[in-house]
Amino acid sequence: MNNTYKNPILYADYSDPDAIRVGEDYFMVASSFSNAPGLPLLHSKDLVNWKVVNYCIKDIPEERYSEPVHGCGVWAPSIRYHQGLYYVYFPMPDEGIYVTTARDPFGEWSRPVCVRAGAGWIDPCPFWDEDGNAYLVAGVAKSRIGYKSVLHMVRMTEDGMSVFGEEVKVFDGNENDQTTIEGPKLYKKNGYYYIFAPAGGVKPGWQTVLRSKNIWGPYEYRVVMRQGNTEINGPHQGAWVDTVTGEDWFIHFQDVFAAGRIVHLQPMHWEEDWPVIGVKSDDSNEYGEPVSEYRMPNVGKIYEKCSPDASDDFSKPVLGLQWQWNANYKESWYELSKDGLKLSAVYKEPDRNLIDVPNLLIQKWPAKEFSVITRLDTGKMKAGDVAGVVSVGMDYGAAAVRKSEKGLELISIIGSQSFKNSVASSSEERKPVSELVSDRLYVKYDVTITDTTVTLEGVTRNQERITISVSSDGKNYDKVCEYMAKPGRWVGVKNGVFCYSEKKESKGYLLVENVTYTLH
Repeated sequence: MNNTYKNPILYADYSDPDAIRVGEDYFMVASSFSNAPGLPLLHSKDLVNWKVVNYCIKDIPEERYSEPVHGCGVWAPSIRYHQGLYYVYFPMPDEGIYVTTARDPFGEWSRPVCVRAGAGWIDPCPFWDEDGNAYLVAGVAKSRIGYKSVLHMVRMTEDGMSVFGEEVKVFDGNENDQTTIEGPKLYKKNGYYYIFAPAGGVKPGWQTVLRSKNIWGPYEYRVVMRQGNTEINGPHQGAWVDTVTGEDWFIHFQDVFAAGRIVHLQPMHWEEDWPVIGVKSDDSNEYGEPVSEYRMPNVGKIYEKCSPDASDDFSKPVLGLQWQWNANYKESWYELSKDGLKLSAVYKEPDRNLIDVPNLLIQKWPAKEFSVITRLDTGKMKAGDVAGVVSVGMDYGAAAVRKSEKGLELISIIGSQSFKNSVASSSEERKPVSELVSDRLYVKYDVTITDTTVTLEGVTRNQERITISVSSDGKNYDKVCEYMAKPGRWVGVKNGVFCYSEKKESKGYLLVENVTYTLH
C-alpha cells in the first residue's frame, strides 16, 4: 500500500484554514465570506482525507447579508477546544469579532456572539493559559482601520464571550521585514508562547513564527517556511496540529488564483525551540520549503480515502453540504422532492445583475480540471422565469433558459464585476442563442487549463478556461458561452444553478434532477 500523500490535500477553496485535534479526530474551519450557510467544518482522521460535516453558522450575522456583499462577511476563523466546548472565532471586518460554540461539532452550533464590536480587527485566535487567563490575538485590515502588518493582544473573559482591558500591540511588521503579517495563531510549548503568522502577502509570502516567554512580548521572530525552489507560492496562513503518536504537522493554503486558496499539509519539526515547516533544501537554512509529496502522517491507524462531495442527485432529506447560497437564504427558495431539487423562481429586480442575485446555489471548484453535467427540467417554469447554470467569479457567465408566453429561449449571460473602495459594481450582457423545443436540458460546465498565463503580485500561473454548453440528448453539446476564469473577491470561482423571475409573483420553479462531476 502506498504510504504517501500528494499536495494539495484539497484542491478546493477552503481559504484561511485553521485546525485542531481532539482525541483521534481532526476538525478544520475555513473562511466563507458572504456565502451561507457559513463557516464550513471539515473532519478528518488522518490529516489527508477530509469531508465537510457541518456549517458553524446558518446565517451571517447582520441584516445586510440578506444580499450578496462580495468580499465581506466571514473572514479567517480559528477553532479551539476548551473544557469540553468547541469554539470558533471569526472576524467580520466591518462589524467585529464573533464566536460560536458547540458541545457536539457535528450538531447545532450556538448563535454567534459579538466578542469585540467595531471594524478593523481580523483573523482572531483565542488562547487559554494554564493559569486560567484567556487571551485573544488578532491582525488588522488596512482597508478598515487605515494601517496593516500589526498584531494585537487583549484579555478575554474565562468563558471567551467578551474581551476587556487594554489592547496591546505585540508585533509590528512595519518595523522589520514582516510586512503584511496577519492570520495569527497562538500556542504554547516548553514555556514559550508562539504566534504562527504568514507575512509578505497572500500570493508571494512566507510563514513567520514569533516566540516569547511572556505572552505580552517582546517577541522575537523567525521565518520558518518559504516557497524556495518549489511551485507552491505563498505558503500562507494555517494551523499547527499534532498526532497521537507525537508528530507535528502544518496545514496551510496556496492561492492559485481562479480556483481560490487550496489546502496543503506540511511536515513540521523543532530545532532549538523553533519550528521548521516543510523540508530544508539546505541545512544552513533556518526555514523549510513546502513538499509536493511526503509520507502519510502516523496517526496510529490507516483510514479509507475520502473527499468533499461534489455530485448530487438530491435524494437526501437535506441539501448537500457542498452547496452554499450567494447570501443569507430562505427555506422557501428550494424544496427537495423525489424528482430532484426544486428551485423556486424568486423575484429579481430589473436592474439587478446576475452576480448580485442572492438565490444562486453554488459550490467550490473540486479539482484543477473537471466537467460537470447538470440535468434540468424546465417544464414547471412560468412566463418570465429565467433559470440555468451559472459560474460565479470576478468575470461570470451563465447558460440560461427564459420562459415566455411563446415558449422557451436559450440565452447566454456574460458579466464582469469590479470594486472601488470596497464598493462593487458590475456590467453584463444577455444574448439570445436559440429557441428550445424540449423542457429537458443537459448543461455541461467545463474547466480546462490553458497555455495563457497571468501574473499577479509577481506570481505567474496558467489561466483556466470556462466553457458552458447545452444539449437536448446528453450527447451532442453546443457551446453557449466561453471565457477565461477570474477569481471572485478573495474567493475562488464557484459554479451552480439558479432560478429567478422577472415577475413579482411567480409560482414557477426549475427542477434540477442531478449534478454529475467528472474530475480530469
